[in-house]
Order: sequence, then structure tokens, then C-alpha cells
Amino acid sequence: MVALATTASSSYLSPYYYNKVCPNALPTIKRIVEAAVQKERRMGASLLRMHFHDCFVNGCDGSILLDDTATIDGEKNAGPNNNSMRGFEVVDKIKYEVDKACGKPVVSCADILAVAARDSVVALGGPAWKVQLGRRDSTTASRTDANNDIPSPFMDLPALIKTFDKQGMDTGDLVALSGGHAIGFAQCRLFKSRIYNDDNIDPNFARARQATCPRNGGDTNLAPLDPTAAVFDTAYFKNLVKRKGLLHSDQALYNGGTTDELVNTYSLNAGAFSADFAKSMIKMGNIKPLTGRKGQIRVNCRKVN
Repeated sequence: MVALATTASSSYLSPYYYNKVCPNALPTIKRIVEAAVQKERRMGASLLRMHFHDCFVNGCDGSILLDDTATIDGEKNAGPNNNSMRGFEVVDKIKYEVDKACGKPVVSCADILAVAARDSVVALGGPAWKVQLGRRDSTTASRTDANNDIPSPFMDLPALIKTFDKQGMDTGDLVALSGGHAIGFAQCRLFKSRIYNDDNIDPNFARARQATCPRNGGDTNLAPLDPTAAVFDTAYFKNLVKRKGLLHSDQALYNGGTTDELVNTYSLNAGAFSADFAKSMIKMGNIKPLTGRKGQIRVNCRKVN
């Protein structure tokens, strides 16, 4: 039944959803994402992360973009997003330009996040995939659900598997999507306990990270999630095999558990990783979309119409 439920909701989505109503929509998104990533490579990782954090909280519905109001306790200030989620101004720019290109608001903010994530990965040398489209935007958000449902960098493998399972995603999806850490940076506060306390870590790697992440202070200092943080490649998995995962949750994928074999495969086979990453991104984009008459097409991604 679960599988049927997923396909039933995603059957409304189609890669060709905007072909007739606004053929300029996707090229417009691509142009702005490419410019943003060219200006700052890290923005690609930020836009990918935003889509992920949106989808894991009550589906891919653009709820992460809503500002707090008297009636909305938004997700921007939830633990996993507060002072770390970035790229909102790029989404605003995309929305403005897309609505201009289409002549009216026909492209949802949720779809913008899904397309921007794909275009970001491609701009940084990663695989392309056909983004399913036709999601509508939520009229509410949930800080509580964001705190409960977004995977934490401190999780062990069983907790990570459980978090993904709750979204209808399997262990293969967990490993493939964790490969999104091929790009981007993390704040010292998120890996401090790992580099000072974990024993499944290469000592030289730990020392190198400690240089910019002291025991006390420096919480917002950045370190790359893998050595080539501006290129979408398999260095992330190669690092895990060498016990050089930055986050506790990264190294948990290669620590004598059920996911070791897949990490090993991806570290040696870029083609396998690219194909699986694309498949898992499409699957994640299909988590509980609002379609038909549910939700709305927001005029401003930050607030309900």
C-alpha cells in the first residue's frame, strides 16, 4: 500500500508540467542558478540542502521558505536550519524572474527548489536528471517537524536509517543522498565532538580540522565536507573509506555496518554513484507533494497568499 500511495501522489507530477504554460520557466531558473553558483560556488550546496530540508518536513512543499508570522512557527528557525540555511535571496530572485518570464505566478516555490537543486548539482559537475514538476506550495510550516524529521549530523546509522524510512526512503537512498556532501561546508559546532572525541577518525585528519575548530569557540568556522567542496565528485566516499568523514553522521555510513559495501562501491565507481544519486533525488522530490487543488502557487515564496 505504501508504494501505491507514493506513486499515486507523484503521478500528478511530470517533467513537462510547464512546457505549455511557461516554456521559459526552466531556462530562467537555470540561468539564475548558474550565475549564483558562478558568483559563489558554495551556493550550489546551499540550494541542494534547502530542497532536501524542505522535502523531509511534510513533503516537498516550499514550507521551508515561509517566514514566521503570528500563525506560522516557521522552519527557518528550527535547529537544523537556524543560522545555517542560506540561499533564500537566490530563491527570491528566481521567483521574481520566473514570474516575469511567465507573465504571472504559475511556477510554485516548491518546484523552484527542486529545479534549483538539480541545476546546482549540474553547475558543479554532477549528474543531470529530469525533475518531476507540478508541486504546489504549502500554506503552513512546522518548526517542530523540522526539528524532529531532518537528519542530524550527530546521528548513528540506525537513527539515520529510521529518519529516511519515515520518508519512504531506503538505505540506498540514504547513502546516495549523503553523497550530496560532495559539495559544501559545515560549521565547526557540527563536527567539534567528532574531531575531539570519535575514535573512528584518521588522526592526521582530526588534527588538521582541529586547527580551525578549537575545543572552545570558533563554532561558526567552516570546513569543507570533502576535499573538493566546489566539485560534485566521489571524493566524499573515498574519504569515508579513509576514516576522514567530517560529520559523525558521514562516517557512520562506513563504520562496520550494512552501508559499508555501497560506500566502497561509490568510492570506486563514479558512474554508479551519479546514477543512484539522480534516482534518489527524483524519489525524494516525490515525497508527499501537494497537487491538484491542494495548496497554492505563492506570489511571494516567503509568505502565504
